[in-house]
This record gives sequence, structure tokens and C-alpha cells, in this order.
Amino acid sequence: MNTTENTMVVELESGLIFILALACGSIVANLYYAQTLILAIGKSLNLNLQLSGLIVTVTQIGYGIGLLFIVPLADIIENKRLIIGLLILICICLLSIIFVNTGIVFLLSCLLLGVTAVAAQIIIPLVAHFTPLESRGKSVGIVMSGLLFGIMLARPLASLFADLLSWRAIFIFSICLILGVTTILCIVLPSRIPEHKMRYKELVASLPKILQAHPILQRRAIYHSALFGIFSLFWTSIAIELIKNYHYSQIQVAIFAFVGAAGALAAPIAGNIADKGFTRFATGVAIAMVGLSCLLAKAHFGNSIGILVIAALILDVGVSCNLILGQRAIFALAPQVRSRLNGLYMAIFFMGGAIGSGLSGYLYAKGGWSYITNMGFYTSLIVFIYFLTEYFKKGADVK
Repeated sequence: MNTTENTMVVELESGLIFILALACGSIVANLYYAQTLILAIGKSLNLNLQLSGLIVTVTQIGYGIGLLFIVPLADIIENKRLIIGLLILICICLLSIIFVNTGIVFLLSCLLLGVTAVAAQIIIPLVAHFTPLESRGKSVGIVMSGLLFGIMLARPLASLFADLLSWRAIFIFSICLILGVTTILCIVLPSRIPEHKMRYKELVASLPKILQAHPILQRRAIYHSALFGIFSLFWTSIAIELIKNYHYSQIQVAIFAFVGAAGALAAPIAGNIADKGFTRFATGVAIAMVGLSCLLAKAHFGNSIGILVIAALILDVGVSCNLILGQRAIFALAPQVRSRLNGLYMAIFFMGGAIGSGLSGYLYAKGGWSYITNMGFYTSLIVFIYFLTEYFKKGADVK
């Protein structure tokens, strides 16, 4: 590592890393503001329950598209300029969401918002580039905890804004937040000029080869695709369950959703565990926690809201830990293609999330909460059985 890069490691460790964590959380929160507002948005735009469930789905599909076709640009374009450009486009998409009055245009705006929100996934590999291997898990964990706080605080904040003002208010707040983040990053974000001289067409064409060449990436993507699908299924449905069967207001849904934010605290812990060489064991625990959360959510003993709260917390901790464990594993593979590795990992598991969100409205309409929790449990059981094959296959994953 040259002198400039060593300086940047010091800067990251002395405060810049926390600014980047804040930036990632602010950006990715845009994917989840609508998750607890789908009934309010659907009513406003004349969308039925099943179509309303697609609001989160199309945003996640857009994110997947951006991960495959925008994030790889970080391996050939100066990273700071790319990040700032995407942040400006996020603000334009948010303006469209605020002023739109038709369902189809709203869904298209959500799709484009997802595409541009991949700016966060350019920041994360940037942290890995400027952090030594022995502390990379911890550094990435801190930034990812910011991202996860953004995901988990997005739901309660959106419900709170909707209860006090309207569902559009949270997107106005987001524009102000993103503009502030953009200004700060323009000042403090270090530049990184990639060494690659590939053309964009060659860059995208290399993605299938990279995926095929790294079994660890394949396995980690499968794990988290399943768990993130369960996460999206649960959190897209829980607002409907709480409003319909528990007669909650939006502000009560917000209070419930705040519990999920505690799950982000597990991210740096998972990073430390990975740095110490316990990735495989911790992965099994994380998957088992997600399965347990589904069982608790299904039973919730006489409609006990307390059990639902515990289930939500266990779910979010399990998903958060597995995400960090996976990123720590893939960031150790090939530094020269790190952005593409991260893009592939995220794209695959966000497709899982999109499927979970998309199924939520359909499953809830067909069989209510029991269908949701059954799907979550059996999915986690299948992925746990697949995880056990690591112990019989050499090179399947890190230990």
C-alpha cells in the first residue's frame, strides 16, 4: 500500500468511516420508507393490496439492476465522482415520487430510485480498499451498521412522518438528508482512481465469469438471498398485520418497527467474529436465528405483541450478522474486482428480497400471517440444510 493509501487508512479510522456509515444509511433508507406505508400509498394512488406490495418489490428490482450495471463502474471510474453523481440522481427520483399522482409513474420512480441508491454499494468497497485486512471486518461492519440502521430506522420514521403529516413527508425529509450528505462527501470523501482500463461492455461481460470463478461468492449469495427474502417478506407484511388485526395506527407501527433498529448493533460484532476466523460457525447461528424468529412469529402465543417484538429482533440480528459475515468473506477474495464482487453479492440477495416483498401481498391475501411465517420458516430450514454441506465440501467457505 502506497503512502497516499496509508494516509487514507488513518483518516478512515479517525472519523471518516462514521461519516460514510451515515451516508450509507441515509442512501439505503430510501429503499424501505414505503415498506410500512403501502396501505396509505395504495389508497392514495388507488392500488389494491397485491399491487401495493409491489412498491417495495420494484424498488428492490431497481437496486438489483443498479448493482449489476452501475456498481461495476467503480472498478473503472473515479469513485468519488460516481458517488456524487448518483446522489444527485437520487434527489431527482425523490422529487418525482413526491409529486406523482398515478400508480404506474410512482412505481417507475421507485424503480429508478432503487437503481441510483446503489451509491451505498460503491462506498462500502471503498472502505475495504483503504482498510488493512486485519481490521477490514470491523471497518466494514461499522459502515454496514450505518447502512442497516438506515434500513431499520426507515420503517418507523416513515410511519411517524405519515401519522404526523402525510406519507409524502418522509420523502421530502429524505431529499434534505441526501443533499446534506452530498455536500459533506464533496468535502471529505477521498478520491480513488481504479487501475482497470477495461471498457464498460467488457466490465459487464466479466460478471458471469467472476461469479463462476468464486464458489464462496456463490454460496454466500445463496445464503443471504434466502435470509433477505424472509426479512423482506416479514417486514412488508407486518405493517398490514398490525393495522388489520391489532388495529395499530401508523405511529404504533412506527414504535414496533423501532425494535428492528437494534439488530444493526450486531453488525460490528459479526465483523469482529469474522476477523477472528469464526465465519462458518457464526453463519450457522445466524441462519438458525432467522428460522427461530419465524417460529416465534407464527406462534406469538395468544396474539402476544411481546413475542412478535422478540421475533422481529431475532430476525434482524440474524440477517444483519449474516450480511456482514458474507461481505467479510467476499472482500478477501480478489481486491482488483472488489466492486464487482460486492455488486454480484448484493444483486443476487436483493433479488431474493424482491421476491419476498412481491410474495408478501399475495401470501397475506391468500392465507394471512400464517402463510407468511410458514414460508419464512421452511425457506430458512432449506438454507440451513444447504449450509451444512459446507462441512463436506472443501473450499466451500471460510472457517
